[in-house]
Amino acid sequence: MSTQTELPPTALDDVPAEADVVVVGAGPAGATAAAYLARAGLDVVLLEKTAFPREKVCGDGLTPRGVKELVALGVPHREDDGWIRNKGLRIIGGGQRLQLDWPELTGVPSYGLVRPRADLDEVLARTAQRDGAHLFEQTSVTGPVLDASGRITGVTWARHDAKGRKTGLTGTVKAKLVVAADGNSSRLSLAMGLIKRDDRPLGVAVRTYFESPRTHDDYLESWLELWDGPPGQSTLLPGYGWVFGVGDGTSNVGLGILSSSSAFGKVDYKELLQRWVATMPADWGFTPENQTMAIKGAALPMGFNRTPHYTKGLLLVGDAGGMVNPFNGEGIAYAMASSRIAATVVAQAMAMPEHARERALQSYPKAVEAEMGAYYALGRVFVKVIGNPWVMATATRYGLPRPLLMQFVLKLLANLYEDKGGDPVDKVIQQMERLSPVASRLA
Repeated sequence: MSTQTELPPTALDDVPAEADVVVVGAGPAGATAAAYLARAGLDVVLLEKTAFPREKVCGDGLTPRGVKELVALGVPHREDDGWIRNKGLRIIGGGQRLQLDWPELTGVPSYGLVRPRADLDEVLARTAQRDGAHLFEQTSVTGPVLDASGRITGVTWARHDAKGRKTGLTGTVKAKLVVAADGNSSRLSLAMGLIKRDDRPLGVAVRTYFESPRTHDDYLESWLELWDGPPGQSTLLPGYGWVFGVGDGTSNVGLGILSSSSAFGKVDYKELLQRWVATMPADWGFTPENQTMAIKGAALPMGFNRTPHYTKGLLLVGDAGGMVNPFNGEGIAYAMASSRIAATVVAQAMAMPEHARERALQSYPKAVEAEMGAYYALGRVFVKVIGNPWVMATATRYGLPRPLLMQFVLKLLANLYEDKGGDPVDKVIQQMERLSPVASRLA
């Protein structure tokens, strides 16, 4: 895999003046959208403010949902190329330790993966390039270009050097459609008047890396007990800590907390992570002298916290549209899934006469809702419920000793159940999903 940090081999002023589609942001959502759109024969410009490789705050773990999207995109993920496979999830809490394999489902691989985001994001961006998308790194979008009706018809851009300093090179690229894949902050969405919804959940994640003998692990590991102070003298927080072996001599260690707790925003999350890892066995190596990177944090926009997902020529994918799973904080799988859906809608729309194109594009929010909406509505109920420390403590203490119940929890939280048919657990979750819109309104 390429590790070059220079701009693609094009002239610095080579950002074209026009394209069919401009995609803003080359993370998993943007790169996936650009790849699919280019394959459909569209002229795609992909603008990325940084240069690859670059790191992102993430657990670096993919559940089988994420693997499914990699397979759909045609991205090889051989172990010889640095992809680390895992068999399932190990859950620790309430004095219990439970190891669960990923379920076998129709059309979904039965394994997960670990790959540092510095590698994963570049793999996806280069995939988009090979498929024909025109990728311009170190190129920030500075604002939308609007017509008289307020519809976005392109973007303005500015070039930066490797240290983020302005080079003075600026320009405009016009397009029939603009895709916002610029993450949680999504400045382009804000410029178009699309603000975050306060009635949707939000999470915060912090993580670092340690040199550790636990670098090779067949299971992702989740710790369910995070306290905002000394255990027994503090509040149990809604969230979990994780330990994911990266396979390169290090482990990714981090934690995620949901906004439904009264402690949200009041806790020093970096200090919480330091306090938590200090309780780990010494031979795991999670000590300051083995820490290879500073602790960094990021927001997790969940449950469709920015809508509408299409308006006035702007289409939102991934974190820009708040598509992180409220149950487990997983974002990559849903970023890629939303982009796959978006590309299908856009390709069909662009094949239509111009007067019919807008109606086709307006079907995108409905398509995303059909695939994720009911599950996310159920997730919003879940977030509110576990915000109660008593519920979280009771679930941890009495749920973990019951493997059948925890198999249900694994399927629900990781979105790994059959859409139709399946075993009794699948059918229970399917029924919960059918009732979720009502439950979400009552919660």
